[in-house]
Amino acid sequence: AELSMPVDTLRADGANVDVVAPRPDLIHLVDHLRPTRSVPADQILTDVDPLDDAALVIPGGVVNADQLRMDSAAVAFVRSFAERERPIGVICHRPWLLVEADVVRGRTLTSWPSLATDIRNAGATWVDEPVWVDDNIVSSRNPSDLGVFCSAIRDAFAGSSDVIRSVDG
Repeated sequence: AELSMPVDTLRADGANVDVVAPRPDLIHLVDHLRPTRSVPADQILTDVDPLDDAALVIPGGVVNADQLRMDSAAVAFVRSFAERERPIGVICHRPWLLVEADVVRGRTLTSWPSLATDIRNAGATWVDEPVWVDDNIVSSRNPSDLGVFCSAIRDAFAGSSDVIRSVDG
């Protein structure tokens, strides 16, 4: 749901959304640690120029988040959005990518509670809120907050006429 609901919400609003992954394999979705289904990526991360994109959604999930933060291309991709102050939406464990990209210092974020120390150690403030907007970064805690997260990214991404990327892997 943390991948499909934001993507479906933005597409319903008329946004051009591409799901991007580090490899051409199927993206295996899980509910906590239970596999649910697989979806294909629209594009491969190394084939995408982030300068062409308007916004970025990084859907939740602990397993993929842990793997992506170790992927230097994914970290650089995320960093390029943050450095250009493009809208970024992250939920659940995905702030790990922002921490790894070293772009949270001085920011306030929310996330799955187990990331609080990681976020603080990276120089940010962690809050326990359903959704938090800090300039161009929209963060949310978990799947039960998807409704408010999708509303917040819809607002943050309004007017973005370019491609919106959703990175998973």
